[in-house]
Amino acid sequence: MEQIFFFFEPRNMLAILAAIAVFASIITAAMPLLARDELGSRMKSVAIEREKIRARERAKMSMMGQKKADKATLRHQSGGMMQDMVDKLNLRKALADENTFSNLKMAGYRKQSHIYVFLFFRLVLPAIAFVAALIYVFGISDMERPFMIKITIVCFIAYAGFYAPNMFIKNVIAKRQLSIRRAWPDALDLMLICVESGMSLEAAFRKVAVEIGLQSPQLAEELVLTNAELSYLQERKHAFENLANRTGIDGVKSVCMALIQAERYGTPLGTALRVLSQESRDMRMAEAEKKAAALPPKLTVPMIVFFLPVLFAVIMGPAMIQIFAMR
Repeated sequence: MEQIFFFFEPRNMLAILAAIAVFASIITAAMPLLARDELGSRMKSVAIEREKIRARERAKMSMMGQKKADKATLRHQSGGMMQDMVDKLNLRKALADENTFSNLKMAGYRKQSHIYVFLFFRLVLPAIAFVAALIYVFGISDMERPFMIKITIVCFIAYAGFYAPNMFIKNVIAKRQLSIRRAWPDALDLMLICVESGMSLEAAFRKVAVEIGLQSPQLAEELVLTNAELSYLQERKHAFENLANRTGIDGVKSVCMALIQAERYGTPLGTALRVLSQESRDMRMAEAEKKAAALPPKLTVPMIVFFLPVLFAVIMGPAMIQIFAMR
């Protein structure tokens, strides 16, 4: 008990809070120095994906007669413990569907191994969560509850572990879409300038990816990958459709539809890009105004909890000091 009261003494609490503040200041100052080169790693992964597209398209053109043999060879290649377990339990049919694959692509996980990792964790995390909750509820915690309530809590935690990978993927998708949505109007302006200056669409995509990389590495990655698909896919519309599916953003889908129509009917691309760029900027401004309008209700509770007590202390503090001094 003496140790507990030692921490709650005003002098010791002040020292602890000061140490925490100093540590937080050091971490805040060091975070920019410790940040990774996210753009470089993403461009490297896109380059690897581009080489895969090139190899796949060349294989289609030169080895059309050996498709069945190649598929059989790829099917029997071992991908490690996770892939073996997923294949043995046939989890691709039990736990995955088309939405699963599309969500992984929208989150930036495009490799074949990513689906095996995702399904493996959907299988393993419920068991881990169940065992950990069982040990905590029945062993470590002093929870005085009936046995059925404890079992219900353990089962609920295991159920949450089953959906934890889905929540993680949705969180990654939301962050990725937010970054792309914020940088998309600027990317359209740059693309419009490149197209009207006489550059080809591939060169425009490449130039915009380089310029927009510092603002949104995710968007730069998607543009570079689309540029690679434009070079190697048989039909260019598939590259635009893949870009729309990988992002899942309405503004990007509208631009992709305009690009497909321009490729098919020969319509001027500059006019469509100018209109879509203005619409994207209007949508971004409307979203900012919506957040600004929702800010006062959100600030009500923090103001009541944190600001008003301090205000009352500042106003009534001198008066209370004089009252206590008179006694």
